[in-house]
Amino acid sequence: MTNEVVATPYLSSQDEEIYFAYGSNMLSCRLQERVPSARALGVATLSGHQLLWHKVSKKDGSGKCDVVAATPEAEVYGVLFGIAQAEKPKLDAAEGLGAGYAERQVVVVLGGRPVTATMYYATNINAELRPYSWYRELVVAGAREHGLPAAYLAALEDVPVLQDPDAKRHAEHMALVAGR
Repeated sequence: MTNEVVATPYLSSQDEEIYFAYGSNMLSCRLQERVPSARALGVATLSGHQLLWHKVSKKDGSGKCDVVAATPEAEVYGVLFGIAQAEKPKLDAAEGLGAGYAERQVVVVLGGRPVTATMYYATNINAELRPYSWYRELVVAGAREHGLPAAYLAALEDVPVLQDPDAKRHAEHMALVAGR
């Protein structure tokens, strides 16, 4: 198996970037708020990594998702999206590229085939952090939307959370989870 795949027409076009979402951006409506061109390509896995919730949010100080290297048998599920190259700077800004997240190319598996994708990873972490309940619900909703495995979904649902002291922010994000 090679480590890289040339994008085929069903995956992307020349003006489209392949992005691996593993946190709240798995929820299509959340990602499409940020980059309207986003289109789901399918569920993918990143081997040898694990999902943690220790990225320090610059906006609210809570924990956000991150992917870190782990044992070879570990894997992170996520969703591959095609996004227009012209909208990539919008996603970079929303994710805090250079201010809490950096990016790298990773090889994920989609439908049994390796695919090279862009992924964000945390540069500012704190293992003591917990996500707000609304953030975990965004991640869980994205996992449900795309049919991630039941055991993986259950692990996401079991992540300990904090209640956001900002009731308005909580309500806005929960409305997104509800599809409103």
